[in-house]
Amino acid sequence: MSSQIRIGLGYDIHKYTPTRPLKIGGVEIPYAQGLDGHSDADVLLHALCDALLGALGWGDIGQLFPPGDPRYAGADSRELVKEIFEKVEKAGWQVVNVDSVIIAQKPRLSPYYQAMRDSIASLLKVSPEVVSIKATTPEKMGALGREEGMAAYCVVLLERRQHDSTS
Repeated sequence: MSSQIRIGLGYDIHKYTPTRPLKIGGVEIPYAQGLDGHSDADVLLHALCDALLGALGWGDIGQLFPPGDPRYAGADSRELVKEIFEKVEKAGWQVVNVDSVIIAQKPRLSPYYQAMRDSIASLLKVSPEVVSIKATTPEKMGALGREEGMAAYCVVLLERRQHDSTS
């Protein structure tokens, strides 16, 4: 018998660039720099994508949306999450909870936690209460501590969706 629960871990990292807005968790955050990447470089949503894919053994975001593919240049990461989550649902799974941490020296992200929770909850069709967003600084150590970029980790717990016996 196969397991009725699955756990996935995702990680992403991007360097800063002054040429784009900063989007984290599907929320635009006022800051002098955004993140550089093929799509909109939303590190939190990219880590979420990898966590969803990893929970089901489906590879990673780069396999599904190759960074060299012009169709995904500047793509809104919310659309990538929606596409992946649609596959998750079609395979019979639902999200139990999401836990994430963003690593960045700056900017301060706590004022945007609820907006990020709401954004992710909406994408995954769950209550914001089951989406956890945290941030930490790298204490000025390494590339992230030198404010060269931002990273995120995300863990998701999926469970097999129960079928309605009346259908």
